[in-house]
Amino acid sequence: MDTPLTVPALADATELACDVLVVGGGTAGTMAALTAAGRGANVLLLEKAHVRHSGALAMGMDGVNNAVVPGRAEPDDYVAEITRANDGVVDQSTVRQTATRGFDMVKRLESYGVKFEKDEHGEYAVRQVHRSGSYVLPMPEGKDVKKVLYRQLRRREMREKIRIENRVMPVRVLTAGGRAVGAAGFNTRTGEFVVVRAGAVILATGPCGRLGLPASGYLYGTYENPTNAGDGYAMAYHAGAALTGIECFQINPLIKDYNGPACAYVANPFGGYQVNRHGERFVESDYWSGRMMAEFSAELASDRAPVYLKLSHLPEETIGAVESILHTTERPTRGTFHAGRGHDYRTHDIEMHISEIGLCGGHSASGVRVDAHARTTVPRLYAAGDLACVPHNYMIGAFVFGDLAGADAAQFSCYEDELPQDQIAAAHELVYRPLRNPDGPPQPQVEYKLRRFVNDYVAPPKSGAKLSLAVEAFERMTGEIGGMGARTPHELMRCAEVSFIRDCAEMAARASLARTESRWGLYHERLDHPEQDDAGWLHHLDLRKSPSGAMEFTARPVEPYVVPVPEFAPAGGPERPLGQVALIPVATAGPGAAARPAGAAAPAPVAPGAASDPALLRLLTLAEESPDLDALRPYLADPDPAIRTAAVTALGETVPSGAGPVLAARLRDNAPQVRSAAAAALRELVEVLPAEDKLGAALRAALDVPDPAVRTAALEVLRALRLGGAPVYAAALADADIEVRIHAVRGLVSVDAAGELASAAFDAAREVRVAVARGLAAVRTPVPAPLRPLLADPDPLVKAASFAALAVTGCPPAYTGPATSALTDPAWQVRAGAAAALRAADPAEAVPALAGALADANADVRKAAVQALLAHRAHPEARDALATATGDSDADVRAYAARATS
Repeated sequence: MDTPLTVPALADATELACDVLVVGGGTAGTMAALTAAGRGANVLLLEKAHVRHSGALAMGMDGVNNAVVPGRAEPDDYVAEITRANDGVVDQSTVRQTATRGFDMVKRLESYGVKFEKDEHGEYAVRQVHRSGSYVLPMPEGKDVKKVLYRQLRRREMREKIRIENRVMPVRVLTAGGRAVGAAGFNTRTGEFVVVRAGAVILATGPCGRLGLPASGYLYGTYENPTNAGDGYAMAYHAGAALTGIECFQINPLIKDYNGPACAYVANPFGGYQVNRHGERFVESDYWSGRMMAEFSAELASDRAPVYLKLSHLPEETIGAVESILHTTERPTRGTFHAGRGHDYRTHDIEMHISEIGLCGGHSASGVRVDAHARTTVPRLYAAGDLACVPHNYMIGAFVFGDLAGADAAQFSCYEDELPQDQIAAAHELVYRPLRNPDGPPQPQVEYKLRRFVNDYVAPPKSGAKLSLAVEAFERMTGEIGGMGARTPHELMRCAEVSFIRDCAEMAARASLARTESRWGLYHERLDHPEQDDAGWLHHLDLRKSPSGAMEFTARPVEPYVVPVPEFAPAGGPERPLGQVALIPVATAGPGAAARPAGAAAPAPVAPGAASDPALLRLLTLAEESPDLDALRPYLADPDPAIRTAAVTALGETVPSGAGPVLAARLRDNAPQVRSAAAAALRELVEVLPAEDKLGAALRAALDVPDPAVRTAALEVLRALRLGGAPVYAAALADADIEVRIHAVRGLVSVDAAGELASAAFDAAREVRVAVARGLAAVRTPVPAPLRPLLADPDPLVKAASFAALAVTGCPPAYTGPATSALTDPAWQVRAGAAAALRAADPAEAVPALAGALADANADVRKAAVQALLAHRAHPEARDALATATGDSDADVRAYAARATS
């Protein structure tokens, strides 16, 4: 039997020292550590799990929601969009940091090996999901982002400056002289108490995802990573920092009975959309606003429910592409879940629901108040990522503010004076009190009760009475939480997390009481204050811990905008102290009290066979030391394919000089698992491998490997690195495998070989012909003539893609007639493609035809017609047609038609 854990003596604490302490090894924390170390600071990175597998990124990331790529979007437009999405309550100086620095961050991540989707010419394949602006940049290998970042942390030059302490969980930030000087916490495996002295502290602990209780009742079945329990919110609050927007909750659409997002950001660019049970689109607001969630909630509560993500109308190749992203990158268990239900995207649309509530700056607007350099209101304390209140900052914003925090914090050196012993003692008590009561209520029971109260009294729609009951419940539960029992370090961690959740729950309830209006749609819907009040509440609502220990509030006017937004006119001015928020009496019997003032992650996986195979053990140990190529060569030549596979994986993670040609040579390995690992590594590293002749030769040699997956990978990497030419790609058009031929088409587009491309217009596979049609519009100088045979293709999807391509190549008079005639084609896809083609036609002929298409029975055809009419809005008849479309039965059609007057 294991020896019971005992409370360690305060004097036995392990003390660590650094210039910059980073708390949290996820998205923002990793970048903060890299930047601070790059500026010369000695960095200590604490992670309560393991940096290799921690944070939201470890769950997979399918794309970037807010990429401001030059030529595709403008920073000021993005700032305006976020201002509107957040109903005007925005510090634009912070949002603008993401807008202006985000593209450089994309390039920096690429230099590390993160792969963003690009077209055949190497341009970023930004897609439009929001009604205004194109900001969505897919990440084909998004599941590997965390691995790429960990590789950067483990580079030799970084290891000299960055000390990583996994399984260490801070519970309090230490302050002295009004500034942050370190942190106190414990080791979640050994239970030892840890104290850190630091020159500056960066909190990057993610959102409070474990606030509301999921509909499943499972504590860890949350939309956000369930390890994100609000640690940083509580630590910042108790350190005296201001938090803001805590009443603005995060609520998301998700798959019914599954804790994964429905991923409209993936599905919508492929042609998916949200419908009610009648198959009607109903979302009129833009996709990153709380008002959209209010529409979603209302539809769920109506007789038009349930609500679905519709994919079943899409062709096989499109559904396959969606599955390849959704089932491997973001929530890899998604495919297993659907299989267990007997559902298939081809035959079943996906039932959707609403997530539990949480606190998150990056996906909503609830977080620690920061300025444009990630500084909090406590000197030398920083916050970045989903913890910081930079509305709708998403992944790129987390990286940007991690970088800003690391750069600013690097100027400070380690704190040398005495650390505050009273704060250290309080942190020690918070951590170890459950050991003194081992038979007390267990953490799961107490946490379930706490979060059920959150659902009952705090989740929207809100009311003063329910919120007041919530505050009373959370105050009462302080004692219950203090009485929880634990026997192991892991249980101590979970007990500490419950205290963080309680703190966040009280902040959420009190802040929601303080803002006496409704704003942000479903995020802050007050039944007793249903109207938005810009005159009184175009303000940030800040909360902080007063010297007496009470939670106090301040209404802080929104600063005048850097980017004007006509809908809102912030006047600035002085702050309005609100003090403690008053609770509303809720008793219905008895005397009634008067209103009173407000008083881990799983261990790293072990390679198969590692426990029993000494060679694998040696290899795994070697990989941690960033070995050179010569050290790995014996393993790459090992007769055991399992060892060769592990060596290829290690090569992909460490990327020593000369890795590219060696990986490409492994594409010819006689073991399928080795070839698969080599192909995956080459795809992952395509942004960082030098485009050397030796690599090109090895990739071209792999084109005769019988394995089609190898040939596909070789073509993809040749195209991305510009190591292939028209003859190579043209030869691959004769390949027996459809996927290989599609990649050959993409290769021909990349070298603008329109003639060779056109020769594939009669390929036996529909998928290839569709790719050819799209490719002919993607060459640098597209012309319509090569599309002529495809416009007469017997397959409706080929014909649809060909007409849609005319919108790019131009639709001269010789093609306008066929496009107009195609508006009556039996296939709705062809009619939609024809409407798109008329966007580029002479308005005199196009506008009357498009106006007629607004009566089409299919909503997607009407939507395509409206979008084409927007291109002709200078034509009076087009404006008249668009005006009629604002009354269409389809929400998308109405929303796009309304843009004619915006």
